[in-house]
Amino acid sequence: MQRVTIVGLGLIGASIGLGLRRWAQEQGQRGALEVVGFDIELLHQNEAKRIKAVDRTTWSLAEALRDADLIVVATPPSAVPEVFDAIAEHAPDGAIVTDTCSTKAAVLRWAEERLPPRVHFVGGHPMAGKTQSIEGADADLFRGAVWVVTPSLRASREAIETVLGLVQLLGAEPRFLDPDEHDSYVAAISHVPFLLSVALVRTTSGDAAWREMRYLAAGGYRDTTRLATGSPRMYRDICATNANAIVRWLDATLAELTALRDLIADGSEEALGRLQERFEQARDARLEWATMERRPGELQHDTAGELAQLSAGQHLQQLFLGGLMARRRPRERDQEKRR
Repeated sequence: MQRVTIVGLGLIGASIGLGLRRWAQEQGQRGALEVVGFDIELLHQNEAKRIKAVDRTTWSLAEALRDADLIVVATPPSAVPEVFDAIAEHAPDGAIVTDTCSTKAAVLRWAEERLPPRVHFVGGHPMAGKTQSIEGADADLFRGAVWVVTPSLRASREAIETVLGLVQLLGAEPRFLDPDEHDSYVAAISHVPFLLSVALVRTTSGDAAWREMRYLAAGGYRDTTRLATGSPRMYRDICATNANAIVRWLDATLAELTALRDLIADGSEEALGRLQERFEQARDARLEWATMERRPGELQHDTAGELAQLSAGQHLQQLFLGGLMARRRPRERDQEKRR
């Protein structure tokens, strides 16, 4: 029997467990695979058992690691060094270790420092998630998502192939990346958006007018601030382990915000024209991203509904403007006749 141990039963860990157990059932391999779960939170352990994300849980991390063939570390980054120390002490020879952390350079460094040569580490980061924890666990969470893979220098070929197999059976698409490149990229597309969301919520909710203003907040505010509901601890750890990349992208974002602010404050026709150009450039870049295809006819990102709404909105706008012009023309002709 193959044993997979998942350390950390939040959204990602529980979703991996659900995906593994479903795959084993579909392949008729239920008796050949055991999924063991460990989490320091009693509620997470109980919920993981209730939703059948694991075959069993244990209160002892050492027991969970014993006899594990594959160990998935799905904890916040700050817990990884302690988990790696436990793996070094209790995991069997030849065990394969992977993780799901949002930063990779620090995790690869900890693996090099703390894991013995008798285990094989292959870093990973599934580019999928929700603002929920285990209550949002879903066997299909990773379907179609990119899963970054960053093997350690001493990882065996078998270990890399095992992690690639895990990624593919969960429906994700593996992509190899250098750890530092990964950290720079996710700082821009994931970590800074969270910080912008936090900044907007703090700015608006801290204003004296918020008590009345909040009743007017609708779709734009909801969509822009959704990320602020993410795990404070997780994002604290992300900022601690990816500070340089985050600061660099924050500086670039602040420079762009300052440029927009200056154009708005100027208010001249020239400044407003340049402001509109920036808006158009951002719109076009966003549309180009939204229409990327993974393969012909299949969008890379889940934007089909958004694009459909955009197309419908443009069509309605054309109908409205066309109707308005049609109503204007007779009036204009009447005015010309009076002249």
